[in-house]
Parts: sequence; structure tokens; C-alpha cells
Amino acid sequence: MSEIRNIDLYESGERKIEWVKRNMPLLRSIEREFSETKPFAGLKVALSVHLEAKTAYLCRVMQAGGAQMFVTGSNPLSTQDDVAAALAHGTGDNAMEVFAWHGATEEEYHRHISAVVAVGPNIIIDDGGDLVHLMHTEYRDLISGVIGGCEETTTGIIRLRAMDRAGELKFPMVLVNNADCKHLFDNRYGTGQSVWDGINRTTNLIVAGKKVVVAGYGWCGKGVAMRAKGLGAEVIVTEVDPIKAMEAVMDGFDVMPMNEAAKYGDMFITVTGCDGVITKDAFVNMHDGAICCNAGHFDCEVDVAWLRENAVRSYEARNNIMGYELADGRNIFIIAEGRLVNLAAGDGHPAEIMDMSFAVQAMSAAYLASHREQSSMIIDVPREVDLEIARRKLAAWGCSIDTLTPEQEAYLNKGL
Repeated sequence: MSEIRNIDLYESGERKIEWVKRNMPLLRSIEREFSETKPFAGLKVALSVHLEAKTAYLCRVMQAGGAQMFVTGSNPLSTQDDVAAALAHGTGDNAMEVFAWHGATEEEYHRHISAVVAVGPNIIIDDGGDLVHLMHTEYRDLISGVIGGCEETTTGIIRLRAMDRAGELKFPMVLVNNADCKHLFDNRYGTGQSVWDGINRTTNLIVAGKKVVVAGYGWCGKGVAMRAKGLGAEVIVTEVDPIKAMEAVMDGFDVMPMNEAAKYGDMFITVTGCDGVITKDAFVNMHDGAICCNAGHFDCEVDVAWLRENAVRSYEARNNIMGYELADGRNIFIIAEGRLVNLAAGDGHPAEIMDMSFAVQAMSAAYLASHREQSSMIIDVPREVDLEIARRKLAAWGCSIDTLTPEQEAYLNKGL
């Protein structure tokens, strides 16, 4: 039995799903194939991904392939209640079991993700690793029924690799985030655009002329910095990896430690996947009016708890922006409670970007369903899947490319 906010919101959710479907040609083609081949016939799929329209369409593509879907969100502030209602609405095989609502408390969030694990899923679609963690801690008796799973994001892969190194990972997981058709586009162009969509719509402030501090220069950080530069900002990058720091310098950005950057920044965006990136030592250096937000998966990159404990006054400065007045009179502002700014303050990545990412998810899950015996617990997305998605995306854009002649292939493959 679904647990959602209000089933009567389904019509609004349906309109959102129909809009993204129109702009996701890869998933439409996969939906047609899955409807015929039924790769998930008889299988239960537990999914925990940011529950908005693009995710909802992925759920319907999986359902078209025969999956019995059990759906929850991966962040309490990114769930859209009308979209959840649309998935739960319907009769017979059309309705899904959905457990999520916007603004869930910690207890409610845990109850919702527990509900989709408790069904005994055969395949897990995860974003951040919460379902996998729960399965290995509270539902170990159900592990034997799991064929495998797919992980969407960098943070989740970090957790999976740690589990694998410790010998704790008990079923195969496909590293969807590491596919070229995911991280090269989703992480860079998707994050780059959607982060600024969220910041701009929430603050209603100009970016041009401001000093923007981007913490982390992985693919997501590259995208955020690139878009900030395009909007006219002066960009400062903070890093712990010397090679990534060199990249940032050669891309034209200033590089310095966070506590030094804090003296100059007007806006701060963390994109690291790590804990404690902006802390007390940075806050004490920030000027009055500094704005902080997070684009990493978990809300631990900006130490909002320190601000709550040390502010003489906290107040809602604007919808989804909290202000914290410190003892010396300075005010520091936090967007979306330090949660994922592009989803907690926006609609997430553009549909055309998620078309590729969720195509990787769907085809990787189908790969697991047809390859049930795996020797490794950590699986890269098969290269043929990556290339097939790229070919389909180019075709959808009306683009064609050259192909190697037999002579060229022979030349490239000949021994030295």
C-alpha cells in the first residue's frame, strides 16, 4: 500500500511526466523494446532516486519491461508529491507502490526506504547507496533474493567501493555513474545547468560580477564552474587533489584553500561528496551576506548545524533560504538547508541529460537480469551499452559520424 502525500495531485504529475517523456527519445525507444522483450518479467525492482518527473518516466520504462516497481525518493526535499501521486494512481498493473513525500522527517524517510527494501527486491536502483546500506544492515535475510543493482551517483560509488574493500558487499552492483554517457554529460552539463537553475530561481540575484567559490573540481565541479564563468562570475576553486587543482588553474580559475577563499566569496557551492567542506573556520572568514549551498549528494558538506548552534538569530530570509545572524552582526545564508540545491531548490537535471543517464540505468538493469551469475561485486557498465546509447542519442539529434574502414581497423590493431 503506497504512502504518499495526496493521490489527488496525480493530474499535475502526469503532465510533468508527459513533458519529460516528449524530450527523452532514448527512453522512449527503450520502453518500446522492453514492452516486447520483458527483461524484468517476474522481478521486483526497488528504486530510490530523486522522485521527480524524469525518474517517474524511468519507473514506467522499467514497468513496461515487466518489473513490479517499488519506488521511493533519495532525498526528502527532492520528492515532488504530484509526481509520486501519478505513479501511485491507476488500477491493476498500472499503479506502483510508492513510499515518499516532500519534506519527510528523518524517521519518515527511513520508513519509506525500508518499505521498498522489505518487499524483497530482485534488482535495486540506488542513488547514494541508502537502499544497499539498508539491505546489508537491517534486511540481510533478503540478500539472497537480490540479483544485483545499479548505482547512479559518485557518492554511492564511494560507499560501494568501501564496502567491497571491506568484503561486505554481498551482491553485484553496476557503477552507472562511471559510464561515459553518464558522468561526462550528466555530471558536467546536467549539474552545471541545474545547480544554477536552482540558485537563480531561489535567490533572484545576479551572478555576473560576483565571486563564486566552487569546492571540488570533479566532473560536477567542472560543470558548475564552467556555468558560473559563463554567467559572468569570477570563479575560485578549492580542491584536495593536486591534479584536479592544476586542471582548474589551466581552465582559467583561481585555486586556493577553502578558508582563504572564504574571505573573497559571495556564493559558495560544494560539489565534493565529502563531509565537512565548509565549517566554522570558513564561516568566520565570510563577509556579511555570503550565500552557501550544496550540490553533493548528502547534506554534510556545509556545516549548517554549526550555524544553527552559534547564530544569535535564525530566520527565513526568502522561501527556501535560511539566514543565520552571528554575534558580530554578519549574516550567512543557506539555500535548501544544505541539501542538493539543484533538486531541493529546482527540478534537477534537464530531461535531455537524464535521457542518457536513465538509459544507462535501464540497460544496465536489463544486463543484470540476463547475466545473473557475476564473479565480481563491482561491475563497470559494459562498453557496448555505453556505445549503443551514444549512437542512439546522436541519431535522435539527427547526427551521423564516420566509421572505420576494414583497412583502418587493421591499421589500428596491428602490432608494433
